[in-house]
Amino acid sequence: MNILLVAATPFEIEPVLAHLRSDYIEYEPFHFQRGEQQVAVLITGVGLPLTAYSMGRVLALQAYDLAINAGIAGAFRRDLPIGAVVELVSDIFGDLGVEEADGTFTDIHTLGLIDPNQAPFQEGVLCNPAPGGFLPAMKGLSINKVHGFAPSIEAIQNRFAPEVETMESAAFFYACLMQEQPFLAIRAISNYVEPRNRDNWNIPLAIEQLNAALFQMLAAF
Repeated sequence: MNILLVAATPFEIEPVLAHLRSDYIEYEPFHFQRGEQQVAVLITGVGLPLTAYSMGRVLALQAYDLAINAGIAGAFRRDLPIGAVVELVSDIFGDLGVEEADGTFTDIHTLGLIDPNQAPFQEGVLCNPAPGGFLPAMKGLSINKVHGFAPSIEAIQNRFAPEVETMESAAFFYACLMQEQPFLAIRAISNYVEPRNRDNWNIPLAIEQLNAALFQMLAAF
């Protein structure tokens, strides 16, 4: 099986990278093989623009049996424990649009600039047609500016009812859907989306749990 493992930063998948470097053959930088399994690792950089460029460049050159986007994320849902690993089965571009004079937000689809059902969108949402089904399924929201102000958090929840917030996943969804590339997007919860307080975050736990899930996936594939 030929797998593309995509992450914004190397530290989010460092345990898996160390495993690949010790137990697989690295036949060229960030390309590993063991038996019939090949794993190419793509570090995109943080954010939607960097992810969009990296994914478009790679998928224009080669198709994979499966692309996996892995990273940490914030949760809107308080019933998700910190460290929980979830699968994003849908995603949206949460801040692509305009801020109105009264401070409200109008998205790109409501503006009529992109039809909400123009492929690959479905009513303005990007959906995985073949989710994995082995992790809790969540609705994602991708943004360029992480939410940390209570009124903004309330407004985005009222508008989109998201469950998980990331800075890359919608770009990953879009690229894979446009190229008809099978994919999965998994995230480990490092924090809640709340008035910004880094003291409440647990990034080491999220990375530990994320990589444990990735080890299981690589063993299964």
